[in-house]
Amino acid sequence: MAHFSNGPDLVEYEDANMETHVPLVSSYNDHIRPLLDAVDKLRHLKIMNEGIQLPTIVVVGDQSSGKSSVLESLAGINLPRGQGICTRVPLVMRLQHRPTPTPEVFLEFNGKKVYTNEARAADAISLATDEIAGDGKGISNTPLTLVVKKKGIPDLTMIDLPGITRVPVHGQPEDIYEQIAGIITEYIRPEESIILNVLSATVDFPTCESIRMSRQVDKTGERTLAVVTKSDKAPEGLLEKVAADDLNIGLGYVCVKNRIGDESFEDARKEEAQLFKNHPLLSRIDKSMVGIPFLAQKLTQIQATIIAKCLPDIARSINEKLNASISELNKMPRTPSSPAEAMTAFIGIVGSAKESLRKILIRGEFDEYLNDHQMHCTARLVEMLNLYSYELHNCSESDPTRNFLVEEIRVLEESRGIKLPNFLPHGAFLSILQRKVDGISRMPIDFVEKIWAYIESVVLSVLRHHSENYHQLQLSTSGAAKNLISKMKEQSISWVTEIIQMEKMTDYTCSPDYMSEWSKLMNQQDTIFRLILTQGYSKVKIEGIGEVEAGHIKAYQNVLHQAFDLKMRMTAYWMIVLRRLVESMALHLQFSVQNLVNKEMEKEIISELMSNQGDVIGRMMEESPSIAAKREKLNKSIKLLGESKKVLGNIMDKIATYSD
Repeated sequence: MAHFSNGPDLVEYEDANMETHVPLVSSYNDHIRPLLDAVDKLRHLKIMNEGIQLPTIVVVGDQSSGKSSVLESLAGINLPRGQGICTRVPLVMRLQHRPTPTPEVFLEFNGKKVYTNEARAADAISLATDEIAGDGKGISNTPLTLVVKKKGIPDLTMIDLPGITRVPVHGQPEDIYEQIAGIITEYIRPEESIILNVLSATVDFPTCESIRMSRQVDKTGERTLAVVTKSDKAPEGLLEKVAADDLNIGLGYVCVKNRIGDESFEDARKEEAQLFKNHPLLSRIDKSMVGIPFLAQKLTQIQATIIAKCLPDIARSINEKLNASISELNKMPRTPSSPAEAMTAFIGIVGSAKESLRKILIRGEFDEYLNDHQMHCTARLVEMLNLYSYELHNCSESDPTRNFLVEEIRVLEESRGIKLPNFLPHGAFLSILQRKVDGISRMPIDFVEKIWAYIESVVLSVLRHHSENYHQLQLSTSGAAKNLISKMKEQSISWVTEIIQMEKMTDYTCSPDYMSEWSKLMNQQDTIFRLILTQGYSKVKIEGIGEVEAGHIKAYQNVLHQAFDLKMRMTAYWMIVLRRLVESMALHLQFSVQNLVNKEMEKEIISELMSNQGDVIGRMMEESPSIAAKREKLNKSIKLLGESKKVLGNIMDKIATYSD
């Protein structure tokens, strides 16, 4: 940020005995007024709501630092005084010199203008503050504007902020310091802000909270100006303090004397002039660093410089934001103006949604969702199918080593009858098969529910994306999709339940893998029995099954061969059952997804729309509240930025005069 110079040589005080006194205005103001008016108009338009910062003089100071006295002297009117925080809202002070003798004073707040006069200005400000911030001791960040048009005052716009206090008193909120600090930081942080830091000569400058706050946002001090009040109360060492500049105040110091009681502003300036002219200590301070008139002129010059430097950037930002808002508005879909347009748009939305679903659910293309892995649907479906297969193969019912031959022996003993010995009863095989299928019967159903929940999330996401600009259509298509998927999920659950029942009732396969696997397992029977019955092994390893605990089977030698045969048949057949449950699920899944996308979805959506009464399509194409709000916001932004552009259009040619 550029350093702000002091501008032309400052005027000298005239002798206090002369009839005239130094005015707070100069011809310099005639040039700055149009620029200041432009900035004030931008502030009135609330251009800062668009993220554009305006050049501003922000007045800060600790409580009782004399801030109000300084501002009164600049404005030429009385401001609220009293114990505690008098400034409870940001007070925008727009001062304007006018040649006519009759002053004009009014307030602007909450969208209204309230006229007052010099005598009643303080009371009017207090009443307006109570209306904005409440009649207690609390503060508010809603600004109050005071406009003073008066002969002899400088052309300045300043923002006075609440005085800093650390300890809440007189009914103030417990977090009063944090509230005030938040408001001050918000106003002084922008690089376009000039910080007018009011310090009392009676305190040690580095201990002032206002200095600490300004240093946080203006570390080099290049946009901070210090005003030292109450110079007559602590003249000793003041020259050394402002000359040494231990605080690194880039824009320098101005020492002033506070107005006392009901002293007139003219008398106060005469007294101030006499003080800095005749006081043995204060008279040594350079004349360009003392007095309200010099403060007024210095602020005017600083203000002129910063406005001249900032307005081109502000104009550029307004143009950029205006063009961006117009471009964004143009990209928004046009609201259909007739049923034919609405129907065309509706068909286009459903068609594009179907094509997106074909790509991601059927063809495995995900160019529309490169970074959203959840929408890479074929890959996610395969992952879920593989996990389903893994869970089936690794559940307890699929573990052939568990309780080796125990169930087979029990079932065979319970199946004994008057019949030929060593004959394997078919009922025993079916009994074990039914129990095992019952044990895994919930897993296919859970998988179906999981799959359809995923498909529903994908379909709804795609439909909402394609109909995001049409709230009613979005609601209807989403409702139709949910209804359809709910029906298809129930059909899938019914289908898988039938599959489970079929697997329980019938043991059949034409796969040669069954006989092949059974033969491999049975070929190990003699070796396994020799190890257990003859050599006394309690654990044996069966190829194709794994290591099993087998010591307990010695007591059942009469049914051992049948039990082993039954176990191996079930082990070979169970692999067939699991494979069927996975493969048939994969086929059913593919068929259902294609049926959903290519046939059922469009019919369900149209059926949902036609079931409504009235102008269905027209009503369905109404904008969502969020889109309507976005369109309204963009239109307001374009209007505000356009008006702001016009304000600057008439003033930009004047900037070059002050930018050098």
